[in-house]
Amino acid sequence: MTWQTVGNELFELGESPFWHPQEQSLYWVDIPGKKVLRANVYVGTIETWPMPTEPGCIAPAQSGGLVIALRDGIFRAREWGGALQKLATLPYDTAAVRANDGKCDALGRFWVGTIDEPKANKAGALYSIDCRNGSATVTQQAGDALTGNGLGWSVDGRTLYWSDTPSHIIHAWDYDLQSNVLSAHRSFANFVRKPADWTFEDRRYQGRPDGAAVDVEGNYYAAMFEGRRICKFSCDGQLLAEIATPAQCPTMPCFGGEDLKTMYVTTARYKRGADELAMFPSSGAVFSMRVDVPGLPVNFFVD
Repeated sequence: MTWQTVGNELFELGESPFWHPQEQSLYWVDIPGKKVLRANVYVGTIETWPMPTEPGCIAPAQSGGLVIALRDGIFRAREWGGALQKLATLPYDTAAVRANDGKCDALGRFWVGTIDEPKANKAGALYSIDCRNGSATVTQQAGDALTGNGLGWSVDGRTLYWSDTPSHIIHAWDYDLQSNVLSAHRSFANFVRKPADWTFEDRRYQGRPDGAAVDVEGNYYAAMFEGRRICKFSCDGQLLAEIATPAQCPTMPCFGGEDLKTMYVTTARYKRGADELAMFPSSGAVFSMRVDVPGLPVNFFVD
């Protein structure tokens, strides 16, 4: 299995990739670049949609278009490039906190994690936004985090995963889809912290958990930022495999293609050093690779 690039463009900090089954297209965002991207992977073309502020995450909507978490709120676009309608404001200080990783649950609620940019107050949190009844109901589901990442659900929907990247931990909870309640919090996986004298060539450090995806067998795939790898865990937290990536900083995997057996992974070049970029010149690209086990399909936003 070999990684290929999607198109020829490089982006600052790719995140939130998903495969749109009706369009047969790959979507993702460039957070500091303030862009939403869409690729026709069969011909290698990429469309760019500028955003007014940083897009943390996106999801397809059941009635068409996207739901988009920007720094200053949750927005709805009915079509590609269309007007942005504000659905909700999340309860945080936008000068210090912004939206980050997120996706929809099986009933169409949009879940958004946030990042405490100064890394000072553990102001990162996880919210669910339910717009199924004509208005937005915002519920804080978890908090006390620095960088919310790695959102995912088990195949049966009864376990929710969420990581705090700088804390080097992946959390898990029991989850009741109908009542939208988390319980029985536990640690799913912990990772060794970065040495104070670390440089990118130092393989003692294996990275920290960023975005994630789940396959049809229930395995959880965590992109390891600064770790050059994606870690594949069983549903009970056992490390099953490590998939090397062609960038030091993979940010989030997803599954796509008609059979959902192509793994896509976004990567970062934002604020990376010149020596690292010389060794990994394709940092910032989106990569793809065929895999044996298909992933779960994307969940759609319902409003």
